[in-house]
Amino acid sequence: MRMLISFQNKLVPVYFSSENKQSVQKILKLLSGTLENKFQYGKRALQKCLNSLISIEIEGSEAILHSKSENDTLALSLY
Repeated sequence: MRMLISFQNKLVPVYFSSENKQSVQKILKLLSGTLENKFQYGKRALQKCLNSLISIEIEGSEAILHSKSENDTLALSLY
């Protein structure tokens, strides 16, 4: 399943697998809060990834952040 979220005035696609047991709304709320927190207070490498974010893939309790540069792709725990 695919949804779009707004992050830093950009629409970013978020991809979910069909095996996620939690509700989509709960995951999106966790994701939004975590992204905003990491954008403000995260390390430089994480902020660089968030600045060039192109998509997010949710796998269980982790968000895989895909950026324009393959070297900047990160996994982020939602809990």
